[in-house]
Amino acid sequence: MTVALTVMSFSSVSFAQADEARAKKIISGSCFLCHGAEGDSSSEIFPRLAGQHSEYIAKQLENFKSGKRNNTAMRDMVAKLTPDEMLAIGRYFEKQSVPVEAPKDADLAAVGKYIYHNGNKYSGVPACASCHGAEAKGTVALPRLASQFAIYTETQLKQFNTRERNNDNAVMHSIVSKMTPLEMSAVAEYLSGK
Repeated sequence: MTVALTVMSFSSVSFAQADEARAKKIISGSCFLCHGAEGDSSSEIFPRLAGQHSEYIAKQLENFKSGKRNNTAMRDMVAKLTPDEMLAIGRYFEKQSVPVEAPKDADLAAVGKYIYHNGNKYSGVPACASCHGAEAKGTVALPRLASQFAIYTETQLKQFNTRERNNDNAVMHSIVSKMTPLEMSAVAEYLSGK
């Protein structure tokens, strides 16, 4: 019995190493151009993937491939990826260190902090933390928002509002429809420094 468990354990380690090697090859072939070799994008228009949940990354990659999430550049990048490769890429990025920087506008971030944790009772915007967690680290199904570029997060909120992004859930559509551009910008600024 012990020998069988040791062989199984060795096999899963070998498989994990093979997955990581394949993920690194794919990332160094194309992903790094926009997202960086370790998921720390050099441009604020592309999301930071370092520390993001592997299942969430795999889901987004599948959504790009299927067209549920509309982005022609990403659809072409993921066209030949298998589900196993998508998950391996997600696991690789999830293990990377998450960069933390102070927000660029502390006053705007303070407004965002309030909205993120308390919502806006006057406009009906619920607290973002009620789903995404107080630390903004998300869950397997929800993205890690902490330390994401403010410009990227704000763009995503705007795309949920205009229905350009409709691959996730209707809850985000109803929430952002109540948010002002200032609130979107403030929450995004707060999260960038979290």
